Amino acid sequence: MSPFEDPLPDYMNLLGMIFSMCGLMLKMKWAAWASIYCAFISFANARASDDAKQLFSSFLLSVSSVVMSYLQNPQPMGNLFT
Repeated sequence: MSPFEDPLPDYMNLLGMIFSMCGLMLKMKWAAWASIYCAFISFANARASDDAKQLFSSFLLSVSSVVMSYLQNPQPMGNLFT
């Protein structure tokens, strides 16, 4: 990595995957929504040389964590810690 490359997309991709897993496994809706936010930031700041498949799979994992968390508990997010 050269000193001129921005590490933000890589960090957001990793953070998005961590939030996705928290949303899927621990059923935290706020983490699932945060993973979508991180996936968008990672996609928006991606370099042209980045692997498009990895970005797409990260975004798909984020969307699936939101869908699964609402399928298991369809109540709206009233409190952040539910």
